[in-house]
Amino acid sequence: MGKASRNKRESARERIAAQRAAERKAEIRNRMFITGGSILGVLAIVIGFIVFKTTQSPASTNGASATSATGTALPASVIKDITSVPASTLTSVGTGTAAAKSVALVSSAKPLTSGGKPQILYIGAEYCPYCATERWSMAVALSRFGTFSGLHGIHSSSTDVYPSTPTLTFYKSTYTSKYLTFTAVETQTEKQGTALQKTTAAQNALLTKYDSPPYVAQANAGAIPFIDFGGKYFIHGAQYNPQILAGQTWAQVAAALKDPNSAIAKGADGAANMITATICKTTNNQPSSVCTSPTIKTIEGQI
Repeated sequence: MGKASRNKRESARERIAAQRAAERKAEIRNRMFITGGSILGVLAIVIGFIVFKTTQSPASTNGASATSATGTALPASVIKDITSVPASTLTSVGTGTAAAKSVALVSSAKPLTSGGKPQILYIGAEYCPYCATERWSMAVALSRFGTFSGLHGIHSSSTDVYPSTPTLTFYKSTYTSKYLTFTAVETQTEKQGTALQKTTAAQNALLTKYDSPPYVAQANAGAIPFIDFGGKYFIHGAQYNPQILAGQTWAQVAAALKDPNSAIAKGADGAANMITATICKTTNNQPSSVCTSPTIKTIEGQI
């Protein structure tokens, strides 16, 4: 009995040892599985993040959407045609076919200035066909008071009215003048709904207040382009028919601006003369070489 009992105890100890050994092996396997799973999980996350990043568009800069573009660089000859329309052409055109009452006076508005000079504020969008139309006139007029650089060619939206109207963009352009400051905000790209630049709170307040009744019809409230001349004069929308630009290249439009008999000159230059006269009213008729022109003085009297 003693020997049998002793054999039973030894057998039990061996079973317990074997069981514990098996448990230790299982524990080691489990730890290896957990550790390996953690490593694989981390690797999966890292790989997924890399794939996600490589499928995203580049980050935006300066408040611009990543899908936005600066447009097409224009030849120097085209820029020259736009920014140096002969005074004789502008005099011959007068107000042309521009809408006679396109400039509105708001005598109660507060002066809009920057750096001690009257400020011209433009709010528009690259997709907008009416903005496309008005930019030609603005570029012609503002070039009589200062200098643009960085103007590029774009087209308005291909899915809006007056599709793919050839135009310029003020986005990333610069303008210098000793008579005034010019601030341009292109709120969306050529793809309508894609943000480009943001208006400031002050700019948005002006848009909300003066681009609504009684200054415009309720149906046109918030319409662009919106142009504020020193806080006293405003333009809402295009001043001439966008249709005259249809099918034209940037070079063709620029060349037509010099021909007083062209429909484009009568529309765009006529509007440019009205813009010029409006600016003269905000700069105390400076420079005199521009503002004392009989044509401009006559238009000033009509605003």
